[in-house]
Amino acid sequence: MSYSNYSMGSGSGAARSTIEFGRTYVVRPKGKHQATIVWLHGLGDNGSSWSQMLETLPLPNVRMFKCLESYRVHHILQPSPPTPLERYLFRIRRWIDSVQVKWICPTAPTRPVAILGGFPCTAWFDVGELSEDGPDDIEGLDASAAHIANLLSTEPPDRVLVKHRSSGSVKLGIGGFSMGAATALYSATCFAQGKYTNGSPYLVNLRAIVGLSGWLPASRNLRNKIEGSHEAARRAASLPILLCHGTCDEVVHHKFGEKSAHSLCFSGFQNLTFKSYDGLGHYTVPKEMDEVSTWLTARLALEGSHS
Repeated sequence: MSYSNYSMGSGSGAARSTIEFGRTYVVRPKGKHQATIVWLHGLGDNGSSWSQMLETLPLPNVRMFKCLESYRVHHILQPSPPTPLERYLFRIRRWIDSVQVKWICPTAPTRPVAILGGFPCTAWFDVGELSEDGPDDIEGLDASAAHIANLLSTEPPDRVLVKHRSSGSVKLGIGGFSMGAATALYSATCFAQGKYTNGSPYLVNLRAIVGLSGWLPASRNLRNKIEGSHEAARRAASLPILLCHGTCDEVVHHKFGEKSAHSLCFSGFQNLTFKSYDGLGHYTVPKEMDEVSTWLTARLALEGSHS
């Protein structure tokens, strides 16, 4: 297994620890590269399982392809000028072919996890309990957020930062499931503040955050941190966030998802959508992933050729 090392220290005289991240799996776009999203697995999992699923993630309107094929057969049997509906279907198909997302699926470090009684497994940070009163593993959170930002920093620049759009710009986002969702949300707070909790600058321009069955770590005093800076408030308000949670989640209870959404909105993350799924436990279902795909396409303004 290949590893990426990350060294962390709180000051010039502090001892530095080395955190080893596992293998990173990449699902490369087959056509036009319009967005890159780092997707983070849950506790005890790895990047491989999610990369396999994301490779088959359906795009919106993909069901239109079957209808389009029936029209192609019709034209072979009975040639005639294309109708407006047929022209539209062909445009949809060209759009489907051109909308492309690159998925980066890293693997968390293996570390002892307090909530598992110290048993070592892959985890983005250490966690003892899901509570605002519980301690936050800031060093682990900062290290994972920095590793994710480093993966995104090698992508083509999003030219929105230089005040004009370009066909070469690639939008950047972070998503995840369970503990991966928690890490994605922590990255969102770092983006808004322009820095990690340890004070190091956060330099990646995020355009979307997705969290499935997760929670918001390190939420204490978040509102004061965001409201204390005009730029932080602006970034928080502009960042689209989608949170999805099952009402029957027995691992990360639905109330933690609701509370996280409330804390984020209260802290200035106004562009947030929270969706509940009746009867859903601590797992994903096709309906949820379809809605994630639709939401990402809309929020990242993914476009193809419409001519």
